Amino acid sequence: MASKPTDESTPEDFDSDAIDESIGEDQAQTDAQKGTHEASTEQPQEAPDDAATSQDDASEELAKVKDQLLRTVAEMENVRRRAQRDVENAHKFAVEKLLGELLPVVDSLEKAEELAKTTDNADSMAEGISLSLKLFVSTLEKSGIAIVDPLGEPFDPQLHEAMAMVPNPDAEPNSVMDVMQRGYTLNGRLVRAAKVVVVKGE
Repeated sequence: MASKPTDESTPEDFDSDAIDESIGEDQAQTDAQKGTHEASTEQPQEAPDDAATSQDDASEELAKVKDQLLRTVAEMENVRRRAQRDVENAHKFAVEKLLGELLPVVDSLEKAEELAKTTDNADSMAEGISLSLKLFVSTLEKSGIAIVDPLGEPFDPQLHEAMAMVPNPDAEPNSVMDVMQRGYTLNGRLVRAAKVVVVKGE
C-alpha cells in the first residue's frame, strides 16, 4: 500500500539564502546602532576644547576693550588739560591787544611831561600831566602790566632791544646806559621790548 504525500515541509525545505539575507540585515542594523552610540559618546569630548577656545577669545576681547578704554580716558584728560590751559591764557592775556593800543598814549604823556618841564612857568602843567600818567600806569599795573625800565642794568636780549652801542669808561660794559623807550610785560610775557643804548665793551 503506497503512502500519501503530505503538505508539511521539513526544516531542510527552508531556503538557506533567505536565512543568510535576514541574518545580514540584523548584523547591519546592529552595526549601525553601535556606530550611532559611539558617535554620541565621542561628541561630548570636543566640548571642553570649544569652551577653552571661547574663553580665550573672550579674554582677548576684554583686554582689547580695556586698553581702548584706558586710551580714551587718557585722551579725555589731555583734552581737559588743554582746555583748562587755554581758558587760563585767555583770562591772562585778554587785554593784550588793548594794551598795545594804549601804550602810545603812555608814550605821549611821557613826552608831554618832559616838554612841560623844560617850559618856563609850566610847573602846574607838568604836575597835572605827571598825576595823569601815574594814574594811567597804576591802572595798567592792576591788569598785570609791568614796566621794563632797565637803566643801569645788564643788557637782556629777551627784554631789551639795543638801538645803539656807545663806549663809556664810567659804566659797566654791556650794561644799559640810556632807555630810549621803556618796555612792558603782561603777566610775565613780553609785550614790547625796551629800546636801550648799551655800553660798548673794550
